[in-house]
Amino acid sequence: MSYLENYEEWINSPSLSPQDREELRIIAGNQAEMESRFFGPLEFGTAGLRGIMGVGLNRMNSHVIRHATQAFAEVILAEGSEAASRGVAICFDCRNHSEEFAREASCVMVANGIPVRLFSAMRPTPELSFAVREYSCIAGINVTASHNPKEYNGYKVYWSDGAQLPPQHAAAIAKRMSELNVFTSIKILSFEQALSQNLVALMSEETDQKFISHVMSMANNYEAVARVADTFCMVYTPFHGTGYQQIPEVLTNLGVKKLYCVPEQMVIDGNFPTVKSPNPENPESFFLAIQLAKEKNADFILGSDPDADRVGILVCDRFGDYQILSGNQTGVLLLDYLIGAKRRKGTLPSNPVALKTIVTTEMARQVALQNGVACFDTFTGFKFMAEKKNSLEASGEGTVIFSYEESFGYMVGDYVRDKDAVTASLLLTEMAAYYAGKGMTLLDALDTLYENYGFYEEKTLNLMMPGLEGMSNMKALMDKLRKAPISSIAETPVLIQIDHLDGTEYNLTSNTVTKIELAGSNVLKYRLEDGTDIVVRPSGTEPKLKVYILAHDSNRNTCHERISRYTAWAEQTLQ
Repeated sequence: MSYLENYEEWINSPSLSPQDREELRIIAGNQAEMESRFFGPLEFGTAGLRGIMGVGLNRMNSHVIRHATQAFAEVILAEGSEAASRGVAICFDCRNHSEEFAREASCVMVANGIPVRLFSAMRPTPELSFAVREYSCIAGINVTASHNPKEYNGYKVYWSDGAQLPPQHAAAIAKRMSELNVFTSIKILSFEQALSQNLVALMSEETDQKFISHVMSMANNYEAVARVADTFCMVYTPFHGTGYQQIPEVLTNLGVKKLYCVPEQMVIDGNFPTVKSPNPENPESFFLAIQLAKEKNADFILGSDPDADRVGILVCDRFGDYQILSGNQTGVLLLDYLIGAKRRKGTLPSNPVALKTIVTTEMARQVALQNGVACFDTFTGFKFMAEKKNSLEASGEGTVIFSYEESFGYMVGDYVRDKDAVTASLLLTEMAAYYAGKGMTLLDALDTLYENYGFYEEKTLNLMMPGLEGMSNMKALMDKLRKAPISSIAETPVLIQIDHLDGTEYNLTSNTVTKIELAGSNVLKYRLEDGTDIVVRPSGTEPKLKVYILAHDSNRNTCHERISRYTAWAEQTLQ
């Protein structure tokens, strides 16, 4: 149907509330807004759904949630009655409407005969992954838009291993959604009925304590924290989100005495009033945390995003300023620390493995390999890391001790299969305290790693391409790059082009093509003569093209120059 026909179907549907209908009446005649909301449905991918909240087919609202959940329920039922009887765990974050959407999803699931375990209040994303595994659920749903601006919400879907949905199940849900009417195909009970009939079980403190017990089991060195506890000082912020309870709890359990939480941001608020964006990747988000850190003379700042799956850190330098570490730098530090800590403790497995993504720094591979740890690449997204971890460990090929990607996501242990800011916060703090006991900051520790492994620098560019035109432009650009391989970038010859869509590696020097293992993702990677890698991929969750520049050299200034030169090329050529 056209966007006008979709609009008419919605505004005339008896399923709409008076408030919903009024919202649509207000935009009548505004063709651009009507098209934006009704040109087509939100795309259901392996990350589920994510979009701006509002009434409409291409917006996040109760009707879209019910529609997706009905399709998901039918995919689960197709697995058989025994699978369906295992039930679905459902979680939500601090965003506006998140609890409402989680309840709507619960009501559709139980109406389809699938029992639900629903968290009684908002919880961190990793606890949802944990609950799926702990209670042997067939699947999970998490209502969150992670670190997106306040206007957004999302619907993440998980399978029985606690990882986000595998592609075949996501495709099955998307297909079923295309076949179901958004209003008339939905089975639903009221939330009160679901509770009174014991179809929804509420999870609360018992699940929390089980999860936290697992988190605390990841600690390697309580003594390192105890040695500096009277002097080591840190600041934490949850950015108004779900980390506000559990992260301070695990840090206190670790032995941190001087922990100061940013009071304004400990207030739960889906409008995120103290930040432009609740994203720990953005240094400006830490403005209040830095103020408090300077007041308390803190060594270290830690911040988790609203659903507590990502975590960022800042470190006080010798001038008293706070420097943010990139996800690449943080991950390399933590990988090196975990290898050493486990070796000192005697818990490093005989065949240790580290996992990273194809856009994560190659420094991680060097740290791993030079310490006797195997390192494997995966596509971006922790579902791929979970899949690789499951495969390696099931076959006996290796035991994964650490998985990470450059966008501030870290995973350890066997009890989750997703990014986990709660456990990462514990380990990052332990690591900072360990180095503090040696008279070093994490900046000092990073410099030591550069001395040992060479200098690495990375930069991620987000080239925004909003709307229908942006989506079309991204597709056209990727098609063009595939049809006409680039022979040089900023006057540096390209040696190899890797196309992860069809799984081919094209050697421009020998003019030969070979097959590679990682295939099926819309990603192009260029390996340049100077050793720099440049990766281009459309974002899976936002309207932007992501360009990753990964440089390394023995000289820091040479890396800076390359990053600057290739940034200019990308901004001029790819937009």
